[in-house]
Amino acid sequence: MKVFLIKNEKNVSYLIGGLLAITIVILLFFATKKKKFETSDVACIGIFTAFSIVLYFVKFNLPFIFPSFLEINFSLLPIIIIGYMLGPIEAVIVVITRCLIKIPFTSTFCVGEIADLLIGIPVALITSLIYKKYHTKKGAIISLLFGSLTWVIISIFTNYFINVPFFLQLYCNGNVEAFIGALGVIPGVTVENYMSKYIIFAVIPFNLLIASVVSLVAFLVYKKISVIFNKISKKQEIID
Repeated sequence: MKVFLIKNEKNVSYLIGGLLAITIVILLFFATKKKKFETSDVACIGIFTAFSIVLYFVKFNLPFIFPSFLEINFSLLPIIIIGYMLGPIEAVIVVITRCLIKIPFTSTFCVGEIADLLIGIPVALITSLIYKKYHTKKGAIISLLFGSLTWVIISIFTNYFINVPFFLQLYCNGNVEAFIGALGVIPGVTVENYMSKYIIFAVIPFNLLIASVVSLVAFLVYKKISVIFNKISKKQEIID
């Protein structure tokens, strides 16, 4: 099975540059729709960015269910919540800021950051835009369902075209059998079917699990967090 290969760091740089360019265009488009950022909005962006970074570095795996190199983190939770609170621009800003802060600590030549952006930006936009249009509990549920679906679909493409080819080259020296050995818990994997098996038995359920947990928690805590920040914002206005 042929897959797209990231052959060198130059190609990765092109991918990052292209992705950031697209992101800037998206931000500029939405920025034209927004009159100004309040001081409380900027503070909120900073807080949720920090929260997202902390959650990104709090990782764990489920080696008896998924391949051990797949690490679970819930760093998209603050991004969905701030998207609900403030809107798509702020949510995307958090995604980008988190990515830029993570780059100095990357161990994947920024490939992991590319995948994070490719998943984070669409999920942030879809959930926040749907909830903005349908500002109800039902709207929140619909937004989270579409956000989760987007999350899983994009994860399939990022793993097929970016993550797996990179993993094969950097950690397995292009040896597919070494990668098959790392898949561990997935039964019946061969050189011919390793990609489809990995996608079906690891990528889809793994990302569906994370998306479901993040969506459930976001749905349960959003209102409470929103009330707290609204109170802080009003107090700040009185002080000013």
